[in-house]
Amino acid sequence: MSKIHAAITGVAGYMPDYVLTNQELSTMVDTNDEWITTRTGIKERRILKGEGKGTSDMAYKAVNELLAKTNTQPEEVDLIICATVTPDHVFPATANLIAAKTGCVNAFNYDIGAACSGFIYALSSGATFIESGRYKKVVVVGADKMSSIIDYTDRTTCIIFGDGAGAVMLEPTEEEVGIIDFMHKSDGNGVEFLRMKAGGSSYPATHDTVENREHYVFQDGKTVFKFAVTNMADYAAKIMERNNLTGDDVDWLVAHQANKRIIDATSNRMGINDEKVMMNIERYGNTTSATIPTLLWDYESQLKKGDNLVLAAFGGGFTWGALYVKWAYDPK
Repeated sequence: MSKIHAAITGVAGYMPDYVLTNQELSTMVDTNDEWITTRTGIKERRILKGEGKGTSDMAYKAVNELLAKTNTQPEEVDLIICATVTPDHVFPATANLIAAKTGCVNAFNYDIGAACSGFIYALSSGATFIESGRYKKVVVVGADKMSSIIDYTDRTTCIIFGDGAGAVMLEPTEEEVGIIDFMHKSDGNGVEFLRMKAGGSSYPATHDTVENREHYVFQDGKTVFKFAVTNMADYAAKIMERNNLTGDDVDWLVAHQANKRIIDATSNRMGINDEKVMMNIERYGNTTSATIPTLLWDYESQLKKGDNLVLAAFGGGFTWGALYVKWAYDPK
């Protein structure tokens, strides 16, 4: 009996209309376009505006587009997994809200919170449900409204992050395409270097936590950079080695868009040329869980059936990992 693989059969995304440029940020904090660009590669990022607007308001638009592109009726979806660190509410899950807004009434759903590695964690989880033979249509979403937890008086973080959402459809195939292999790792000792201190059960919201600005992202940039460069590059190289891939065999590196220098270090370690590296950090910044699916969305027209993709990410926690994906369809 042939092995069932989980193939990506469609990809979609959504970016808010409001563009926050480096020039505008320079009026808010002590920074400038050259400083930001040389250190991060970011020129602008998108921000979700509007009272009461949350992550699900971006995610459901991406999922609606995905359903239309794959000719899928909402009732056919078996499962929705949403990777996010900015859920609309502590509960219910943002995936639950996405299902309701898109009419996916037969899909059970849940969130994964693994920061910038969230989407690849969710993708491998969704693939496992497909490979088991239990489900036929699994939607995997990566979405974050990072502007809701960013301190726009802190130039070390506000220059980096933006908002956005992306989604992919997973379906079964017996062809040698789809999610071929994955490797994940985590280390909770990284909590002190990249986290949002308050708002959870250890530090519930109080007047003091609000006054101390502890409901925003904190990042020890130098430490996170060092760990990200090492671990994202290592696991991208390890997934290649385990699958007997060389730099010539890899058609695309799909790396989390945290910092251009980290992406460059990863591609160098893999031995692949710049033209094989997907990049949109200059337009969107770091959208956390959304970076990888929106890369696939941006580059979909350039992907061909059989292309070898390596997806790699590093995030708070620490969390990191890589996937080997063989693309399942030609440009539509």
